[in-house]
Amino acid sequence: MGSRYPSHQLSNGLFVSGHPEQPKERTPTMSSTAMPYTGGDTKKSGELGKMFDIPSDGSKPRKSGPLTGAPSRTGSFGGTGSQSGPMMPNAAPRAGYTSGSLSSGGLPTASLKKSNSGPLNKHGEPIKKSSGPQSGGVSRQNSGNMLRVLAETGLFTSGPITSGPLNSSGAPRKISGSFDSTTSFKIKGPSIAQNAAVTTISQDDDYSFWSNFPKPVFWFIILIFVMGFVASGFIIVAVHNAILLIVVVLLFGAVASTFIWNACWGERAIINFIAHYSDVDLRMAKTGQYVKVSGVVTCGNVPLESSFQRVPRCVYTSTRLFEYRGWGSKAASPAHRRFTWGLRSSERHVVDFYISDFQSGLRALIKSGNGATVAPFVDDSFVVNIKPENKESSPEFMRWLGQKNLSSDDRVMRLKEGYIKEGSTVSVMGVVQRNENVLMIVPPPEPLATGWQWTRCIFPTRLDGIVLRCEDTSNDEVIPV
Repeated sequence: MGSRYPSHQLSNGLFVSGHPEQPKERTPTMSSTAMPYTGGDTKKSGELGKMFDIPSDGSKPRKSGPLTGAPSRTGSFGGTGSQSGPMMPNAAPRAGYTSGSLSSGGLPTASLKKSNSGPLNKHGEPIKKSSGPQSGGVSRQNSGNMLRVLAETGLFTSGPITSGPLNSSGAPRKISGSFDSTTSFKIKGPSIAQNAAVTTISQDDDYSFWSNFPKPVFWFIILIFVMGFVASGFIIVAVHNAILLIVVVLLFGAVASTFIWNACWGERAIINFIAHYSDVDLRMAKTGQYVKVSGVVTCGNVPLESSFQRVPRCVYTSTRLFEYRGWGSKAASPAHRRFTWGLRSSERHVVDFYISDFQSGLRALIKSGNGATVAPFVDDSFVVNIKPENKESSPEFMRWLGQKNLSSDDRVMRLKEGYIKEGSTVSVMGVVQRNENVLMIVPPPEPLATGWQWTRCIFPTRLDGIVLRCEDTSNDEVIPV
C-alpha cells in the first residue's frame, strides 16, 4: 500500500521513515600502527632493515655456506640453530616471532624452544651462542663483521655496546688485571718550576756589586795600582824615598775600602733608592712611562705556596738553604770558599698578580710571570739556624730536607724564607702598558740606572726588569681582599 511519507528498509530488515542517508566522504586521517616485535629478525625490521641492505621479503633465496674454522656440532637437538646452507625457494617470510628452527620447507617447528634474538651475522640471521661445551646438533656460525644487537630489545646499534668484552647474556664482562693504554688515569699536574706561568728566579738574578761593576774598569784600576807599586819599588831602591809608596798604599786602601763598602751596603742603598722614588698616579700615567706603584696585592690565576711554611696564596716565594764551610766541612757548591756561607738549595718563584694603587684606586696587572725579568727585594720573614747538636729539635726541618733529597749530616745550615702573600703591601716599578681596558705594568726595555749616591759613597748600579719591594710583614695583619 502506498504512503505519503517516504520510508526505506535498513540492512537488518527494519523499515524506517525518511530518505536513506547519503554516504559522506571521509577526510583522510593519518594513522599509525604499532610495528610488530621483530625479535631480532632483520627481515621484519622494515625501514630499519633497508638501511643495512637487507630485503624484507623471502622471495630471493640467500645462501650462507659454512665458514672455515666453524665446526658443526651434532647432538640431541632436532633442528639447527641457524640455517647453514641453501634454503628452499618456497620458504615464506616469517610473519611473527619464531621460536625454534626452520624445516626444509621453511615452516617453523617446535623441536627447539629457543629465542632467536641476539647478535646477527652478516646475512641478518641470528647466531647461536654457547657458553661452554654442548652436545647437540646445533651448527654454530661466526661472522667477522656483524651488527651488535641488544639482547633485551632487539635494537640495532652501529657500534659496540661497551668498550670491553661481553659475556653470553650481552652484559659487560668483568676483567681483573692491568688496564690498557686507553684507560684514563688522573695525571698529576706539573711542578711549579715546569709551569710556564711561573718565573723561576736564579742566583744570577740577585743583586751583586761585583756583577754590576764594569769589569774593564775594575781591571784597569788593578793595573794602575800594580804599576804604582812597581814604580814605588824602583824609587825606593834608587832614591831611597818611600813617599810614592806611601801615597800608592793610601790610595789603594781608599779604593779597596770603597769597594768593600759598596759590596756590603749596596743592596741597602738600592732599597733606600726605591723607597725615595716617588709614586705615580696611574690615572695620569702614560703608556711607556716608567712608574712606581704602591698598593695591596691580589693573587692572579696561579697562586703560589711557600716551600717550608706552606703559606698559601702567595705571588712570590723564596726558600733558600745556606751552609757554612769551615776548615774541614764540605762545600755547598764548587765555588764555595772556606769560612763563608754558601748557597746549597734555592726555590724562588713569582707569578702575575694584581695591585690596587693607593693613590688612584685603580687596579693594575703586574706581568711578572711567564719568564719575565724580575728584581726582587723582599725581606725574609723566617730564618732558622741548624747545627749538628740541635738538628733533632726541629723535626719539620728534617722532614723538609727529606722531601728535597738533601742530606742532613754534620753541617751548619741556615734556612731563609720570604714571601709576598695576598693582602700584603708592595711597591712595584715598571713600565705602564694599556691593552684595551686592561692596565698593566710590564718589564722595561732597558735597565734603570740608579746613579751616583755621593753622600753614601755608593757607585751607580742598574735595576733590570720589574722591581718588587716588600718589607717583612709576617707579624703584621694583612689587609683582607
